[in-house]
Amino acid sequence: MTGMDCCQPVSDRETDEMAGLPLRRAGRVIVLDPDDRVLLLRYDQDPPTGRHWATPGGGLDPGESYAAAASRELAEETGWDDITLQGEIYQHTRLIMHGDRTIRQHERLFLARTDQVRRELGDVAAMHAGDGIAAWRWWTLAELDATAELVWPAGLAALIRGTLAAENRRPAAGAER
Repeated sequence: MTGMDCCQPVSDRETDEMAGLPLRRAGRVIVLDPDDRVLLLRYDQDPPTGRHWATPGGGLDPGESYAAAASRELAEETGWDDITLQGEIYQHTRLIMHGDRTIRQHERLFLARTDQVRRELGDVAAMHAGDGIAAWRWWTLAELDATAELVWPAGLAALIRGTLAAENRRPAAGAER
């Protein structure tokens, strides 16, 4: 399994075939700033995973919901405790390397927004060092389209564009029908 094929989404058929692999559940957050830039965290891991960028998030604790895990992980990884999830926008199952083994990870991704442009992270340096987070940055959708870097989930820019398009088609709260 290489960095490019580890952590890739799997089909329903492949999921059935891999039913014997351990399953981890994770909540992740697509955080957008007012200019629709997305916050990504960089991990510099050993092969086969290697260097990659991902949305904030992580595994569920026992008894925890996907949304609660996503909120908790966002606060832990950013130092922000004032971000409200706006709803689930995507879910998938992918193969990942976790520790020294291959597992299935079922992820649910939630949308959230900050009202600050390119918001700085809080005091999370020690947490980042412990979790292997090497860097963070805000990406425009055009930058995501153009990058040769490995970004998870695959197709993130298109997912965000679809979500933004759906938001624009919704009537404003309180609008007459």
